[in-house]
Amino acid sequence: MKPSFITRWAGMLLAGVLASVLLSGCGYNQFQSKDEATKAAWGEVVNQYQRRADLIPNLVNTVKGYASHEKDTLEAVTRARAAATSFQITPEVLNNPEAFQKFQQVQGELSGALSRLMAVSESYPQLKADASFRDLQSQLEGTENRITVARQRYIAAVQDYNVTVRSFPTNLTAMMFGYQAKPSFTVENEKAISTAPTVNFGK
Repeated sequence: MKPSFITRWAGMLLAGVLASVLLSGCGYNQFQSKDEATKAAWGEVVNQYQRRADLIPNLVNTVKGYASHEKDTLEAVTRARAAATSFQITPEVLNNPEAFQKFQQVQGELSGALSRLMAVSESYPQLKADASFRDLQSQLEGTENRITVARQRYIAAVQDYNVTVRSFPTNLTAMMFGYQAKPSFTVENEKAISTAPTVNFGK
């Protein structure tokens, strides 16, 4: 005797419910929410770095008006900005340690170039007194603070995700569905970012 349509439908429904319970119990749903959390935190990191990049052209032009002969320093900032903004940031970078390291590198080089520009600017009293420069300096300082906060939130989100990847029994789900630990900012990079660039001068 063939099973009725209702019997088949009930069996499929029961199988679906059981699968949902099993996936939930083994951490599948956790991976979904924590993966989205890391992407959201990463998006804020990228937004703040872009905000910094957007400030740089006006900053360079303002400095150039008072210190045009500081050509090497100005060009270094411009080159570093071009490298940082040309690096394509996609969600896949969060699962690619090499790409993530490259992102750190180009942003770190830009931080260093900005730090050198600010050090040079201290030698020009008229520049430090310029209202536009002081406004840009203030915006840059605020942006650096926001970058630090965004990075810290990303680090925390990645740590939470990675613990789930490596813990039992959710590590079994990770292996089954191909979830891997995500790269994060290195300790060395954190030390560099916490001290450069210095923009709080002339106050």
